[in-house]
Amino acid sequence: MSKQIRLGILTPSSNTALEPLTYQIVSSIPNVSVHFSRFPVTAINLSAEGLAQFDHSAITQAAKLLAHAEVDMIGWSGTAAGWMGFEDDEKLCKAITEATGIPATTSVLALNKALHIFKVKKLGLVTPYLDDVQQRIVRNYNAIGMDVTSETERHLRVAKNTDVALIGEDVLETLVGQVVEGGADAVSTFCTNLIAAHKVEFWEAKYGVPVLDTVTTVTWDMLRQCGVDTKAIKGWGRIFQES
Repeated sequence: MSKQIRLGILTPSSNTALEPLTYQIVSSIPNVSVHFSRFPVTAINLSAEGLAQFDHSAITQAAKLLAHAEVDMIGWSGTAAGWMGFEDDEKLCKAITEATGIPATTSVLALNKALHIFKVKKLGLVTPYLDDVQQRIVRNYNAIGMDVTSETERHLRVAKNTDVALIGEDVLETLVGQVVEGGADAVSTFCTNLIAAHKVEFWEAKYGVPVLDTVTTVTWDMLRQCGVDTKAIKGWGRIFQES
């Protein structure tokens, strides 16, 4: 590959996990660079203020700044569609492309593609979110035929986004193990401020199921849509062996 590929990533302003993880994921691919643009997000809840953080106008404005760098693809590295509805991300991608002329994807839309590729029926959902946020996510996945039950979901009731990045690997590993024990045939660490992507390959080997981290899913989908052979990425999970 000789052409320079520029990936533009939309980032919640309080997120401290996704940028270093994304850099690490693509570091083995020559001629791929990653560029970031932020918009205000500080807490995850279902209040009017909490939902307003994901207004498309603010996200699209951040996307326009990425367009100044002439990126090849724009990705929203965030999971708000989990509780706001998958169609919200579809509309967002359309708005971004209309505003910039650049194709777009998201962590959640990419995750849903991966779930189809892996033929997942029973999803293990590990998140940091509050009860009502988690209930919305579970309901939305159940609505598309994905079986998520009380045995295959775990959440930590954290609202402040900077606190999410403080959740330890040992805690996440326990939760991943619990949802697999509950019958999940794949697991998603569903929040881009969880420091989890670097553990995916270890968990896949330990528990024997695909683990689909949402920092990873958007990066994978952007690369494949840009024509990059993701099989060259080793150590970050099974997803990169799929195209």
